[in-house]
Amino acid sequence: MNGTRKRCPICKVKEPVEKYRPFCSKRCADVDLSKWLGGKYAIPAVEPPDEYELMEAVERAQREENET
Repeated sequence: MNGTRKRCPICKVKEPVEKYRPFCSKRCADVDLSKWLGGKYAIPAVEPPDEYELMEAVERAQREENET
């Protein structure tokens, strides 16, 4: 580590307590959980195309091939 101490990611003031790591208290842990449950955090994802979209793409490619 570069000499800097880790701080609670919620309050950014106190150091983490082992019981609530990486948070400093139950309150900060609960605030974080509330953000997850409320949808404030999100993990970006790319949805794969569904079967209908794949069939449309195949049909479009076939039409374009027949036009040339």
